[in-house]
Amino acid sequence: MPKTTFTRQEIQSFAQLSPFELKDKFIQIAQAAQADKPGQKEKSQTQMLNAGRGNPNWVATGPREAFYALGYFSLSESRRVWTADNLGGMPELAGAGARFDTFVRQHPDLPGIELLQNSVAYAIERFGFDKDAFVHELTDSTIGDNYPVPDRILHHTEQIVRGYIADEMFDKRPPAGNISYFATEGGTAAMCYIFDSLMKNGILKKGDRIALMVPVFTPYIEIPELDTYEFDVVNVNASLFAETGVREWRYPAEEVEKLADPSVKLVCVVNPSNPPSLAMSQRVADQIKDIVATRNPNLLVVTDDVYGTFVEGFRSLAADLPRNTLLVYSYSKHYGCTGHRLGVIGLHDDNVIDEMIAKLPRPEKERLNKRYGTLTLEPEKIRFIDRLVADSRQVALNHTAGLSLPQQVQMSLFSLFDMLEEGQAYKHKIRAIVRQRLDLLLEGAQMKIADDPKRAGYYIELDLLAEAERVHGKDFADFLEKNYEPVDPLFRLAEQTSVVLLNGGGFDGPEWSVRVSLANLDDLDYLKIGHHLRGIFGDYAEEWKTARAG
Repeated sequence: MPKTTFTRQEIQSFAQLSPFELKDKFIQIAQAAQADKPGQKEKSQTQMLNAGRGNPNWVATGPREAFYALGYFSLSESRRVWTADNLGGMPELAGAGARFDTFVRQHPDLPGIELLQNSVAYAIERFGFDKDAFVHELTDSTIGDNYPVPDRILHHTEQIVRGYIADEMFDKRPPAGNISYFATEGGTAAMCYIFDSLMKNGILKKGDRIALMVPVFTPYIEIPELDTYEFDVVNVNASLFAETGVREWRYPAEEVEKLADPSVKLVCVVNPSNPPSLAMSQRVADQIKDIVATRNPNLLVVTDDVYGTFVEGFRSLAADLPRNTLLVYSYSKHYGCTGHRLGVIGLHDDNVIDEMIAKLPRPEKERLNKRYGTLTLEPEKIRFIDRLVADSRQVALNHTAGLSLPQQVQMSLFSLFDMLEEGQAYKHKIRAIVRQRLDLLLEGAQMKIADDPKRAGYYIELDLLAEAERVHGKDFADFLEKNYEPVDPLFRLAEQTSVVLLNGGGFDGPEWSVRVSLANLDDLDYLKIGHHLRGIFGDYAEEWKTARAG
């Protein structure tokens, strides 16, 4: 195949973009490659394969169907209160449980009704809910006729989410004590709220030193660079190799040791990682625990655990370091619901952030008392988890804060689905899907990766320079570095094969690495992508041999 039509200078300029913005450029290139060319009778038959975005191509149908069945019951509850043309009333609490049972008996053929019935019964049994109160929360929230009360998260929803997180993020071994949750508009909102409130409450200040465990989801790199924060960022690099040319994507002890510096106020980690898609090893978790216990006791940890359900026996850092950790979780990837925007922030009731706020100097306390003084006569007693809620709505709109109620109901039903046999079967099915796609990609690319039992497999990050050294030796790797930009392979893939991938350097991974999402295309598409990647590699090898011969 020919080289890319883009000059090295053009490629250098595009490489400055965020990988998600650069992806849009690759899509344009791939689409242009498919368009009619002068003198060509038919359009190109090459299919664009966009493995650049992590939106999965599966959806959890069962809990959605249960939600729609609940919608019919909720409308019947509204109509029994007040019936007129297109007009109903607010569902009543008294007797709601019995009316739900009657509705289930009367509508045995309604799609989703059986799963809804099983979910409600399981929740009442496991969490000890009052049936009327729980059913009323579900119906009134599905109708969406009230503001969220409590604004942080609904009473029953929080207990269900707590149970779900305990099962899936803590391997059914949650830390002692209680974790409070704040329902947010996806994990992205959770990230924004956390950074904002830590600054607003004086826990972080502009220019403070924070650490990122890299490679990492790009917004964690870009947010600290904004003029609002201008943090001094220390990278903890996953730089271990299993063998020559085969990255482990694991953190050496000396890299983790950077967190022992007391000037490092906060560390952000995506666990399992994005893009390498590996759950943190217990060795690294234990090292961080030791650092917090000895040399950096106020180190804050933000752990983004959205891919935890893809690893058997996953256990979050929030379980090992509950006092220091803010947990971020999103339902988007597991349930195929990125459009729903369902996420939570979890914070243990006994945490160092509340302690740090209590120890702030008097002028800082007075400033914060003024900030939150309209919410309570004792603003100093507002917990950080509730300050997050207030700050998410500029404090003044705290009374209307909170994730929309129908969304919280869907979150509850997703969580309860996971606790049933059907949900566990679904979980193992989507794990098998991403692993099958990974195997096909590697088969096509003829590449080798480290065998790791903690691999989530939602993405894969392939180090092309390391692969070059593994296959053809260091001279070939040096040739690539000297003669091409690190994103050159991605331009070639888009232009010549209509394949769209993301550059790993944009995630603070190796510059010559690429990220492939294993979630959003059909299985055999990954075999094709692998073949295309190997073809591009072959072109470089031919160019190298020609250069040597010359």
